[in-house]
Amino acid sequence: MPANFNDLVALMARLRSPEGCPWDREQTYATLAPMLLEEAYEAFEAVEEAREGRPAALRDELGDLLFQIVFYAQVAAERGEFTVGDVTDAIHAKMTRRHPHVFGDVTVRDNEELLRNWEAMKAEEKRAAGGDVQSEDASLLDGVSAKAPALMEAHQLTTKAARVGFDWERVEEVFDKLREEADELRAAIREQREGEPGDEARAARVREEVGDLLFAAANIARHLGVEPEAALKLTNRKFRHRFRHVERGLRARGREPGEATLDEMEALWQEAKKQ
Repeated sequence: MPANFNDLVALMARLRSPEGCPWDREQTYATLAPMLLEEAYEAFEAVEEAREGRPAALRDELGDLLFQIVFYAQVAAERGEFTVGDVTDAIHAKMTRRHPHVFGDVTVRDNEELLRNWEAMKAEEKRAAGGDVQSEDASLLDGVSAKAPALMEAHQLTTKAARVGFDWERVEEVFDKLREEADELRAAIREQREGEPGDEARAARVREEVGDLLFAAANIARHLGVEPEAALKLTNRKFRHRFRHVERGLRARGREPGEATLDEMEALWQEAKKQ
């Protein structure tokens, strides 16, 4: 008989019991945190495998991620803070409340209005919880974690800003911005080369302009409906695959990459692209 959610909760309680697993009993919020992040990333990568026709990987990674959630809830229950039932109740209530166009009598014209309503409801929830959404320092962007990967953070920041109308109208305008940032980066590089070695101010400007260029690229991805973190992950995988082809080709000739010329490696790279 297939295991259900309650079976998983019971299993976790057993693992944490005196008769359970010594390692599981030792875990705390702090020790679990890196594992939660790792499992989230592995699930993120498995999404691409599912898109390529291998859904089993996503199924397994979602199971690992769910196990981490149940693990956290069990630790919290032992501390007398909340239970896994409180977790499911809270998210069920939140999603019901934030979808009045589905579970209530609210009508929305389009996705733009829907997202504006969503942000307004989040602000109201924060106010009800005691947060000062009207303070000088309060920001629509407060809900975006500064601990998220930078590319993902850029995507989320600009998505939130766009919901209140702070956005380019057409993707072509963002390409203009990308070209502008590329020109500014080239100028910063020239200044750095003309300056004294070790000039920290000019090096900082190059670093800043690189960031601006990446931010503009993330904006293009958002306008095209592409999640930039996933897109870059896909390109990273492609690079790994092609570079392995280069290494295999060189080793077949009894050589290592450090011993080959750029022309030799480029020829093998083009072979990999054709494949």
